[in-house]
Amino acid sequence: MIAPFTGAELACIPAGQECDAAAAVAAARAAQPGWAALPLAERGRVFLRFHDLLLDRQGEVLDLIQQETGKARRHAFEEILDTAVVARYYARHSARLLRRRRRKGALPLLTKTWELRAPVGVAGVIVPWNFPLNLAITDAIPALMAGNTAVLKPDPQTSLTALWALDLLREAGLPADVMAVITGEGPLLGPALGARVDYLMFTGSARVGRMVARQAADRLIGCSLELGGKNPMVVLADAVLEDAVDGAIRGCFAGAGQVCISMERIYVADAIFRPFLARFVERARNLKLGAAMDYSVEMGSLTNARQLATVEDHVNDAVAKGALVQTGGRRRPDLGPLFYEPTILTGVREGMKLYAEETFGPVVSVYSIATEEEALRLANDTPYGLNASVWTRDTRRGARFAARIRAGSVNVNEAYAAAWGSVDSPVGGMKESGLRPRHGAEGILRFTESQTVAVQRLIPIAPSHGISAGAFARVMTVLLRLLRYIRILG
Repeated sequence: MIAPFTGAELACIPAGQECDAAAAVAAARAAQPGWAALPLAERGRVFLRFHDLLLDRQGEVLDLIQQETGKARRHAFEEILDTAVVARYYARHSARLLRRRRRKGALPLLTKTWELRAPVGVAGVIVPWNFPLNLAITDAIPALMAGNTAVLKPDPQTSLTALWALDLLREAGLPADVMAVITGEGPLLGPALGARVDYLMFTGSARVGRMVARQAADRLIGCSLELGGKNPMVVLADAVLEDAVDGAIRGCFAGAGQVCISMERIYVADAIFRPFLARFVERARNLKLGAAMDYSVEMGSLTNARQLATVEDHVNDAVAKGALVQTGGRRRPDLGPLFYEPTILTGVREGMKLYAEETFGPVVSVYSIATEEEALRLANDTPYGLNASVWTRDTRRGARFAARIRAGSVNVNEAYAAAWGSVDSPVGGMKESGLRPRHGAEGILRFTESQTVAVQRLIPIAPSHGISAGAFARVMTVLLRLLRYIRILG
């Protein structure tokens, strides 16, 4: 593991092998029945204690997140916020979300039917390096609350945060084998987990997501995927200029742009394009960059050399083909080996890598648009559909516009936090940005299998007691015709 701020070695972690994945899954499978047998309230108390411990000990993990990712402390703190909120939400609401539900029976009054939810067994959770606490724990929590056990595979660059979180969960009362962390390389451990678990949750690139989906399909197990994005922000003519600029700064440069839901394209109404661009460029140019382990820094560093190379490649390719750099566009080796300035470009067009490919860095292209319909068409002109943002004084109008954008979450007058923080509602991707969202009811139900239990009383649903098949058919036909008009029963 390399420290992004300095380039020095940060730590060495075990290079797990297939046998380690097999052992972790076997231990989790043995522990699962006992964990599932615990009352939901008892499981919930573990995560409420975890919630409290996380808030009490946040300084420890904030240091780890910064050291492993290079992000600014204010952006690392977003991981604390969301992880605590999700822990509290599922601890308090899982009983309601998983409760036995009465369903309409086959024959009114004669059939009683219930829908039950059963855990799938062992969930595998594979997470990337950009949100080492949040993505690891907020997917594991609903899996565990549903009665599953879990095996977590973090990215090698950010394994210390995952191991710290596992220790904190155990301190909160999670039994030893209910969750495990295996460290090592994804190309080896990912397939090893996929070959053994009962459900796969993967966050990462669309390329690897397709591989995960194929493995899950081959084994006929479920999977959830949160993949890439080329997220649009639309600034309508009546937007509050300063608010939209603030939102763009947060939406584009939080985590140095290494956030799946970051804005990479901004479409601004002609009427306010020039003042918006001027103010946005001024704000981005004056952001405070650095490696301080406190809240004074506004943007940190990129996390690894591979991501820095992608950012430089996209910017250089765009400039070579005619795009204009309004600010940024340079490394900052004076600050550290992986720092890159917040970068704003205009004149980006089709044929440039920056136009359609996910950059995943502090780089954004800005466009002037003549009409709302043009903005909508361009916002939807992508194979991705993860997140979007709309800015307008008229929130009803903004909500109507937002509903026409093909993205799993759309924020009105916010970049990403409003939708992401609404944990009672699902958040995920459309199109090539993923399958099956996290958060809300869907965030826990995906880790379960539905079971229908039906009890038939008095008479069977078949010819019986001397009734011929023909008579049964006539009686059922009359009954179906009656039920067509009796809503309370049928």
